[in-house]
Amino acid sequence: MLPLPAIDFSLPPDEASLRPPARERFAPRLVPETSGELVSIQDGRKLHLRSIRPNDIEALQRCFLRLSPEDVRRRFLHAMSELPTPMAQRLCQIDPSIETALVLVDETVVPGEIRGVGRIYVDEAADSAEFSVLVEKDWTRLGLGALLMQRLVDDCRRRGLAEIWGYVLLENRPMLDLCKALGFVRRRMDNEPGVAQIVLRLA
Repeated sequence: MLPLPAIDFSLPPDEASLRPPARERFAPRLVPETSGELVSIQDGRKLHLRSIRPNDIEALQRCFLRLSPEDVRRRFLHAMSELPTPMAQRLCQIDPSIETALVLVDETVVPGEIRGVGRIYVDEAADSAEFSVLVEKDWTRLGLGALLMQRLVDDCRRRGLAEIWGYVLLENRPMLDLCKALGFVRRRMDNEPGVAQIVLRLA
């Protein structure tokens, strides 16, 4: 297998204060279907960014078990104690014509562990896609959420969609702030108190 191309998102210490907004840090790029990318982050750790695979079921379930109840509620908008196998199978076996699912895999451990997931589901009738992004707590505040979001936005543009959107709890300030930095706007949801719909127009 050919070596993965290394991509370094870190900046020298004296340039940290000059870091551009998240929407400018990650140039438009699609994740190759074959090998993916090797992502080097600020603290020196590396993750493999690639498309999800059918054999990621157990790794996805282990990732779920490492999430806090708050993380689970923010991602799924309700409480869940485990990720049932049928649901994990469905999440790992996507239809690429209407779905994209990307994972950030830590290959420094055996077996490899999923540290982050980003996915879209396309509504062809509405010419849009719903997104979801999740990063394991110990890997947050390193730009990985922005990386996943930008790749999903790039994929929606490649598909020629008009917009990408998602539901976010109003208490989830990190996700709301991230999406605001990437150009998303909030839509009112009078019938869903505590939940915001955030939207990025692509055309």
